[in-house]
Amino acid sequence: MEGDDNARLIYGLVMVMLLLGSLTARRLPIQQYLKMFLAWTAIFAGFFVIFSFRPEMQMVWDRVAGELTGAPRQSVEGDTLRLVRQDDGHFWVRAELNGYTTDLMVDSGATITAINGTSARAAGLDMQGKDKAIELQTANGRITAAAAIVRTLSVGNVELSDHDVVVSDSFGDTNVVGMNFLDEFESWNVTGDVMLLKPGQ
Repeated sequence: MEGDDNARLIYGLVMVMLLLGSLTARRLPIQQYLKMFLAWTAIFAGFFVIFSFRPEMQMVWDRVAGELTGAPRQSVEGDTLRLVRQDDGHFWVRAELNGYTTDLMVDSGATITAINGTSARAAGLDMQGKDKAIELQTANGRITAAAAIVRTLSVGNVELSDHDVVVSDSFGDTNVVGMNFLDEFESWNVTGDVMLLKPGQ
């Protein structure tokens, strides 16, 4: 890193010397020289900031774009699904459950995808063992749920068939994709405010 810093310092000094040389070649009042020097310094500083903080500025742009569109910040880059952390601190996916579009929070602490009752009914999920309750431990305590299957779950460039989920009205308005969703990917990782999910071949 020291070599890079030295190269940048030398580059900056050369640019300053060229700027000073161009200014002294012109016969202008000292106040005009000072104004021009400050203006060019501000321009160089602006370019330096933009160049140095490209990833951070991209994340800011993603957040602003997401706020303007109102949609979860997700995109497909090549074969990779890219998610940007939302203001609530979570990653969200926009998915289609049997053709029904809804938003689901990514929760690596959840074992299985959890769908609230309203979304389950809208998506026409195949309920299994409706009369057999499943006990689940959640952040809000123990609840009862029913097992179900999503015939087709589509997120970005990924489509899963016969995806196991649990359904309960106790989930409120929130839907969650858990580890059984993440395990469908060849790899997934989080760097800063970005989650990348790479599907298997």
